Amino acid sequence: MKIAMLSPIAWRTPPVHYGPWELVTSLLTEELVKNGVDVTLFATGDSITQGKLTAVTPRGYEEDRSIDPKVWECLHISECFERADEFDIIHNQFDFLPLTYSGLVDTPVVTTIHGFSSPRILPVYKKYNERTRYVSISDADRSPVLDYIATVHHGIDTGSFTFNPEPKGDYLLYYGRIHQDKGTKEAVEIARALDARLILAGIIQDQGYFDQHVKPYLKEGKIEYIGSVGADRRDELLGNARVLLHPIHFSEPFGLSVVEAMACGTPVIAFNKGSMPELIVPGVNGNLAENLEEAIEQVRNVESIPRRSCREHVEKYFTKEVMARRYIEVYKTMLG
Repeated sequence: MKIAMLSPIAWRTPPVHYGPWELVTSLLTEELVKNGVDVTLFATGDSITQGKLTAVTPRGYEEDRSIDPKVWECLHISECFERADEFDIIHNQFDFLPLTYSGLVDTPVVTTIHGFSSPRILPVYKKYNERTRYVSISDADRSPVLDYIATVHHGIDTGSFTFNPEPKGDYLLYYGRIHQDKGTKEAVEIARALDARLILAGIIQDQGYFDQHVKPYLKEGKIEYIGSVGADRRDELLGNARVLLHPIHFSEPFGLSVVEAMACGTPVIAFNKGSMPELIVPGVNGNLAENLEEAIEQVRNVESIPRRSCREHVEKYFTKEVMARRYIEVYKTMLG
C-alpha cells in the first residue's frame, strides 16, 4: 500500500512548537511506516520522517515570512497531485484546497477534516462529497450536509508524556492559543476566584484580547504567562499541574492538549462544548462545566478524580497506535 500524505506547510512536520495539524500528520505518518505502509510525506523541507520526504518549500511560511503562503501552497499541492499515479491513496491533511485537484486524478483521495474554519468553505467540501472520502476527527464536528467514511479521533505518542501520580506544582494550567475561542479570560477568572496560581502557555493569537483580558492580571507567583512551550518543557508542565483548564467558547473539533494532559495524569475541567464529551468522562478523567460557576466548583473538587484513570483512558482510546489502526481500516475500505 502506497500512501501520499499531504501535510500543511504553515509549520514543520512535526512542529517545533505550535502546529496541531502538522503534529497529527507526523504521528500518523510515522506509525503507518512502523506498520509497513509505504508513505511519502509531502511537507516542508525541514520536516522529519522515517518515510519518504518530498518538499518544495524549505520551511513553513509561519516560520519564514519571506515565503508567500498562496504561491507555495499551490506548488506544494500540485507536486503531490502531479505524482498521483505513483500512489494507491492520497491522504489530504491540508483542508479544502487540495480537493479542487481531486477531480483531475484517478487516485482515491481521503481528507481528514480538522475542523471548519468557516461555513464559507463548505461549498468546496459539498462539491467533492461524492468523489472523495471524508474522515471527521470527532462525531461533534460532522457537517450534516457531508458524508463520512469514519470518525477517527486523534492519537498521541504516550511515550512522550510521563504519568505523574503526585504533581509537584500547586498550579492550575491553561495550555493553548491565547484567544477568545479558547477561553483564556475565563481561565484567569477561575484562578482569581479560587486565589490559585495559574500558568498560561501558548501562542498569542489575538494580541488585543491578551492586552485587555490577560495582561492586567499577570503577577509572578499568581498568574504567569510563559509563552509557547515545546516538547522539552511540555511534559513537566502538564504533569505537575493540579488541573488543566479548558473553558472553550466554540465547538472545538478535538483538543490535543486535553488528551496530552490526561496522559500525564492531569484531569481536565472543560466547558461542555464540541468534542469535549467524547474526550472527557465526568469523574473519570475530568469534568464538564456548563458555566464559570460550575467550573470553579469542579476545580475545588478535582482531587477526587484519580490521576491513574486519566492515563488509562488515553491509553485505551487516544494513542497513535489506535489512530493508525483506524486509518489503515479506512484505506482498506477505500481500496476494497
